[in-house]
Amino acid sequence: TAFIASSGAMSNAASATFTQFDSSKYDHYKFYFMYVKPVTDQVRMQSFVSTDGGSSYDTNASNYVHNGASTHTDGLATQKNAACGNDTNEYGLSGYLTIFGPHLTNYTYAMSETTVMTANGNTFMGSIDQTRSTIHKVTADVDAIQFKFASGNIASGEIVMYGIANS
Repeated sequence: TAFIASSGAMSNAASATFTQFDSSKYDHYKFYFMYVKPVTDQVRMQSFVSTDGGSSYDTNASNYVHNGASTHTDGLATQKNAACGNDTNEYGLSGYLTIFGPHLTNYTYAMSETTVMTANGNTFMGSIDQTRSTIHKVTADVDAIQFKFASGNIASGEIVMYGIANS
C-alpha cells in the first residue's frame, strides 16, 4: 500500500476529487475519511466516479447498486442510513472506502466501512454485517472519484488516497 494523495485539511470545500488513478502501478485503491463533517446538518456523503479523468462524474442513480437495491443515489456508498451532522459534538464521518480494479472495463466493485455520529449523539456503524458494498454498473474504466455531501459543502476533515500496488 502506498500513499498517493490527500485532500488536505478541508474548510468549506464543495467537494474533494481524486484523479491520481494509475493502472500501471495500482490494482485497487483505499480512501480514508478522517472526521469529514458537512456544513449542512443531517446529510449523506456521496461518492461519484468518472470514466473521463474527472471531466465529468456519473451521478445517474441507476448506474449504482448496493446491497440488493436496484439504484443508489449516493454513488459508491460510504455510509448506511445515518446522515452526518454538524452540531456540537457531531464529528462527521470516519472510515474507509475500497475500490477494486477500477482500471478494468468490468463493473467496478467497492466496499466501505464507516462510522457516523447521529443527531441524538449515538454512533452508527455505516455498514451491514460490517461492510457496505456497491457496484458501478458501467463497463468502463474508472479513473477519478469525487466526494461531496448531498447538500452543502464539506465543513472540515480530510480524505487520504492510497494505492494497492500491482506486482
